[in-house]
Amino acid sequence: MTQAEQPLHTWLQEYLRYLEVERRASPYTLRNYGREIGEFAAFLEERGITSWNDVHPRHLEEWLGDLAREGMAPASVSRRLYEVRAFFQFLSKRGYVEDTRVGLVSGPKLGRRLPRYLSVDEVYALMRAANGDTPYALRDRAILELLYGSGIRLGELVALNVDDVDLDRRELWIREGKGGEERIALFGEAAALALRTYLQRGRPQLVNPKRASPALFLNRYGQRLSRVSITKIVHDYAQRAGIRKNVTPHMLRHSFATHLMEGGADIRVVQELLGHKSPQTTQVYTHVSQQHLKDIYDRFHPRAQGVPTHATDEGEQPTNNQPARTSAQREP
Repeated sequence: MTQAEQPLHTWLQEYLRYLEVERRASPYTLRNYGREIGEFAAFLEERGITSWNDVHPRHLEEWLGDLAREGMAPASVSRRLYEVRAFFQFLSKRGYVEDTRVGLVSGPKLGRRLPRYLSVDEVYALMRAANGDTPYALRDRAILELLYGSGIRLGELVALNVDDVDLDRRELWIREGKGGEERIALFGEAAALALRTYLQRGRPQLVNPKRASPALFLNRYGQRLSRVSITKIVHDYAQRAGIRKNVTPHMLRHSFATHLMEGGADIRVVQELLGHKSPQTTQVYTHVSQQHLKDIYDRFHPRAQGVPTHATDEGEQPTNNQPARTSAQREP
C-alpha cells in the first residue's frame, strides 16, 4: 500500500502528531482539528473516497455547502475550511498528495466582527465582585486581574506555572503561546498585588502535599485549573457584578487591548503585548477605538447632531433684545 492509499484517518492522526510535537498546539486545538477534519473524512468515506489523493475541490465545496444549509454559522464553516486547507498543505509538503487544488476553495464571506469588550466601569464592577478572603476568592481575584491586566489568552493562563511569574518585574513567561511561540507578557500593579496575595495566602492552602503541582492556579484537588473551570469563574463573577453580557476570558483580553487603544497606545505596542505576529490582527482594535471616539463626539460635541448653538445662525431670530446684524455687518 502506497502512502497515498493509506486510510484517511491514518494521515489525520499523523497530522495531529505533527501539530502536537512540532507546532506545540494546545489540547483544545488538537481536539477541534481532530473532530472537524474527522467529520470531513467521514463525509468522504460515505462517498467511497478512501485516499486523500482522490479528494477534489468539489468534495470540499459540497461538504461546506451541506454544513451551511444545516444552519452552521459562516464563521464556523470558514474555520473548517481553514483546517482542511492547513491539513492539505501538510500532506502536500510531505508528498502524500499531488493535487493541491483543494487549497483554492473559497469560504463564505464574513462581515467584520468587532470584538466584544467591557467598559472600564464594568471591569471595576467585575473586580469588586471578587472581594472575598478565602483561598478560592483570592485565586479568582488573581485570575480576573491577570486576564485583564495582561491580556493573555485563556490557554496561556491555564499553562502558567509558579516559576513563570516574576512579581518584581511584573512579567509572565508565556511558554505555550499560540503556535508554540514563547514570549514575555506584562501586567500591572493591581494584578501584581492580587497575585502576591494569592501566592502568600491562597495557593498554599490549595496545594496537595501528596501530589504537588507546579501550576500557578490550582483547583480544590491541588491540580491545574482547567479551561472550563476558569471560563465558569469569569462568567459567575460577571453575573455577581450585574453585568448583562456573556463575559468570557477572551472578552477580558479584548477589553485589555481596547482600553489601551482608547488611552492612546500605539498599535505596535498593543500588538507586542497581545503576542500578535501581524499588526493586521491588531488592526480590529483601531476600529473599536474609533467607534468609541465617535460615540463621545456624538454625545458631547454641540454640533454633532446638526443643532444650531448660536442665536445668530441662519434661520434663527436674535435673543436678549440684541439686534441682528445686517449682511454688511456680518463678519466674513
